[in-house]
This record gives sequence, C-alpha cells and structure tokens, in this order.
Amino acid sequence: MRALIRMRIVIVGGTGNIGTALLGRLRQDEPGHDLHVVARRVPGANVQSRFPGVTWHRADIGCDAIDPVLSDADAVVHLAWLFQPSHRSDVTWANNVVGTARLIEAVRRCGVRAFVMSSSVAAYSPVEDHRAATESWSTHGASTAAYSREKAYNERLADGLALGAPDTRVVRMRPVFVFQREAASQQRRLFAGPLVPGSLVRPGLVPVLPVPKGLRLQAVHADDVAAAFASALSREVEGAYNLAANDVLTGHDLAELLDARHVPVPPRLVRSVLAGGWHAHVVPAPPRLFDALMSLPMLDTSRAQRDLGWNPAVSGRDAVASFLTGLRSGSAGETPPLAAAAGGRGRWREFVSGVGQRDDVPR
Repeated sequence: MRALIRMRIVIVGGTGNIGTALLGRLRQDEPGHDLHVVARRVPGANVQSRFPGVTWHRADIGCDAIDPVLSDADAVVHLAWLFQPSHRSDVTWANNVVGTARLIEAVRRCGVRAFVMSSSVAAYSPVEDHRAATESWSTHGASTAAYSREKAYNERLADGLALGAPDTRVVRMRPVFVFQREAASQQRRLFAGPLVPGSLVRPGLVPVLPVPKGLRLQAVHADDVAAAFASALSREVEGAYNLAANDVLTGHDLAELLDARHVPVPPRLVRSVLAGGWHAHVVPAPPRLFDALMSLPMLDTSRAQRDLGWNPAVSGRDAVASFLTGLRSGSAGETPPLAAAAGGRGRWREFVSGVGQRDDVPR
C-alpha cells in the first residue's frame, strides 16, 4: 500500500473529541498536509493561533453549501454529530442524517478520492451474549435510540457512496466509547447533565457503585482512534474497521476505578430510573441508549490491526481512568464543543428547554 505524501484534508466536525485528537496527530506525525476544519462553531483567533497551518471554515452541513471547501480536497473526514437535544430527534436527524447525506453528495460532486466517516459500535445489530463481532456483523442499530438509528442509516448512505462513486475510497470507523481527559466536561454535560459535579467520582467518596448486572464495556482513547483515522488516510484501504482497546471492562473494573464496592443491580431497575430522569429532563441520556449499551457486541479489531497497522497504546481501563481524572479536575479542551460550560440556573434552563446541549459529538 502506498502512502500519500501530501494531501488536502477536510475534517468536518474537527473541533470535538476525535477531531481535536486527529488534528494533533496529523500536525505532529504528518505536518505536510494541508488541513481544513469545518465546524458550526469555530474557535476564536487565540485558539486558532495554537493550530498553525490549519484553515477554519464556519459551516453547518445541514444547510450550508460545502462544495467550495471540498472542491480541491483529496480526503474528507466526517466527524460532525449532534447527540443532544435527545428530546428533539427531528433536530438530531436533520444534522446527523440529512447533514451526512448532503456531505456525501458534495463528496460525490467534487470527486473527493477518500471519504473517512466516523460510525459507531452502536450501529451494530444487538446481540444477547456480548459475542465478539467482526465488521461483517449486521448494522441495523443496537436499539431504537435515535443515536443507533442515525448511525445505522448513515451506514446505508456510506454504502450508496461506495457503490455510486467507485473512484472514492469509503472508510467507516466503528469505535466503542471514546475517552480522553480533555473531553470530560463535554461528556459530563451530554450524558450526566449540567448539575452533576465531577467531584462525585473521587475515589473513595462513593462507597458502593451500582452497576447493571451483566454489563461489559469496551473503551478506547481518543489518541488511539486518531491514529487509526490517520492510518486510513495514508493507506489505500476501504471498508469498515472496528476500534477498541484490547481489554473488556466489567462492573468490578469500574468499581475499582472509584475505590468502591461493586453492587450488581437488575438492568430493568437501572433503565426505569434513567427513564424517569430523562422524561423529567434531569438526565440527558435517553433510556433507549441504555438498551443499546446492554446489547452491544464486543468488537474484534483484527482487521484494523492487520490493514491499518493499528495497535492501541492505551488500555480501555486507562482511557476511562483519564476521563474520570478529567471529571474530577474539571478538565476541558480549547475548542467550543470541549470547553468547560458554566453551571448554574442559566445552563440548567437551557438543558430543560432543550435549546442547549448541542455539542458536536463524534463517536
């Protein structure tokens, strides 16, 4: 496989969790590339100055013309995603699916040679026993959650591009839960809610940790995901790739990270509590996402290791630990989606009304 020496790379949604890690990876390891970032909210000049050589474009893929940015692109990386507002599936669908369809059509029109899309483990069909899945496992969504449904639909859009544009390499990455310290504040807002203090995850503070019985979890560090994306850009590969660290976490592992006693609880009870909190606008993550969590396959990453030369440097346990460390310290990134958000009543009013929580969240 031939490495491409210099490319014009457009990263759509490059200000989020994976996007900032990918920017760092490309600038450090392959500084010759011409890098462009497209985002609804671009950082201010003071932050842009810390990313020399990167050109920033403010655009919303759901409604804005994107062809001028893609016209001379060699590769497009698609990371843009709205997880919230979870009570407004029409809003997330307009960005995550309609926006992806519009971007893919622009890629086709502009004759872009490579399209690398962030999909998700949640695109996979459910399993009952957490069996290991290769990339051939069906992708009809792990549950009826909007997130799973939208990821599965985008897989079909990628299929269409692969069939209709044979000169375009189409690569879809399917990572598990992606963590890094700098994304802790954003992920707290999106999944736990604006009033949950990070100090709650201090080791020893919580004596017991209730965990759904049978939970098994894979995680991966954002830097390792970025390495896989960078490899996919420089190698003549196509198709789907599973991304996960080599270890599988259980409830015992999560409890140990918090120095707490592991207490298995019935999944139905956990779902009932989450459902009540979500319907009351207290918990941002919908209960159907919990359904997906409990039915996800464990990912076989042999193909990524073979084709991409990918070997994650950080264990899943350490990736989660870095996230928890970020929660305790209030860590945040410099770009708008990763920035620390002010708490208090104003932020809570945004959350309850559904007008806030609109961060780009690539998975």
